[in-house]
Amino acid sequence: MKLSLAIVALALAIPTASYAQDSTAVSNGAYPNTFSSGSANVSPFTNQSKRFNDWSISAGVGVPLMQSADLTSIKNGNGKNLFGYSAYVSIDKAITHAFGINLQYDRGETRQGWFNTKDAAPDGSAVGARTQYDAISLLGDVNFSNLLRRVDNHSPYRWALHGYAGVGTLAYRAYQKTSSGQMLMTEVKPFKLGSMFMQAGAGLKFKVNRRIDIEGRLMYVVTGDDEFDGGGDAYSAVNKRSEQVSDNFFNATLGLSFKLGKHESHLMWHDPLQEIYYKLDVLANKNQDIEVCKKGDADNDGVCDDWDRQLDTPAGARVDGAGVALDTDLDGVIDLYDKCVTVPGPVENNGCPVATTGPVVETETKLEGIEFDLNSDRILPSNTPILNNAVNYINSSNGSYSVIGATDTRGTDAYNQKLSERRANNVKNYLIKNGVQSGKINAIGKGEKDLKYPECEPATKCPEWKNRANRRVYFEAK
Repeated sequence: MKLSLAIVALALAIPTASYAQDSTAVSNGAYPNTFSSGSANVSPFTNQSKRFNDWSISAGVGVPLMQSADLTSIKNGNGKNLFGYSAYVSIDKAITHAFGINLQYDRGETRQGWFNTKDAAPDGSAVGARTQYDAISLLGDVNFSNLLRRVDNHSPYRWALHGYAGVGTLAYRAYQKTSSGQMLMTEVKPFKLGSMFMQAGAGLKFKVNRRIDIEGRLMYVVTGDDEFDGGGDAYSAVNKRSEQVSDNFFNATLGLSFKLGKHESHLMWHDPLQEIYYKLDVLANKNQDIEVCKKGDADNDGVCDDWDRQLDTPAGARVDGAGVALDTDLDGVIDLYDKCVTVPGPVENNGCPVATTGPVVETETKLEGIEFDLNSDRILPSNTPILNNAVNYINSSNGSYSVIGATDTRGTDAYNQKLSERRANNVKNYLIKNGVQSGKINAIGKGEKDLKYPECEPATKCPEWKNRANRRVYFEAK
């Protein structure tokens, strides 16, 4: 019977030990994907992506002491302090940093009654007994230290309080000895309905190193059997001494745990909160040298050359987000040199209109700065100030103008031609709606045939700001 239990325990232990080694984390490149946010390097949880060891083997020896029985070894009138012996071995699997499952095999002998059965009975009324037992149980393991301990990343984490509870199957042979001699009173085989038992308790672990832990445990075993102590059947004289229906005992043990795997740390010794606080401290104390402008800022306009669209901005000129000097009235004179910032005027007159008795006459001019989002003909709010200035400028001029729409090189020629026409017509309609005479403007679409930056063919050759500049509407005097 004992040999069969040992074989079962060994058969369960071999496959678990075989898979105890794990490898370092490796991302297979499948994540991030279209179903993830793409904001983190996410990898599926596999045996290759684990960071911690989560298997261990534990073994220990101890002393069982009967606590609740008809023949007991704790002094309550039915016996003396008679100590037995026990041993255990278990395969331990950590599920999380605070919970695990242990498959445990126990073997031992309890001693109870008025005298040790190795000795002769002192008198005719004295009764002694011993019980040899084998047990297999499945225990839940709760790491209370990881659940309850305070976060303190300045002290080493070497002690841990564990709680255990579980059920299993119990096989035993109970012997009773009197002045008449010793006899086998009860024998229970394993894996029977009446052989089920429970045990629960606590253990204190000390981390010796990354491979070995020392643990002291105190377990309470509930056999569920009134005949475990060797008192005989339920109606025998011995079993009538107490109304207890279950013979129970304490089992104090001292053991070692051997952690398996390739990683530096075991999951049960890992505290996620501690790791978070450690990383925050590292970030707080780390000096990061951030290089903002790799190519510098040659014109000192506050816009890095990496995305500056005008690398020779005059000193003191105000610029937009792309580093282009501002020209509020779109008269071709930047605000730095324009003495009439809000009123268009020729370059020869420092951007101010020439005093005349009639409207301003322009033989040739070009108004730019109206850009569009990709695949869109919608007039953006940022374009309205430019268009409002264009209304004033066109109305003050005797000339007529062409509103010309253009696109970047994405899409087919036919599609881009229609898109450019829609852009030009939208701007034309906006100008007419805001007071421009319809006879002074007409709309023309040039598609991708009129690129401001011809080198952007195809679009992938250029940065996005150049492609955006190609998606535009501008004005030309007829």
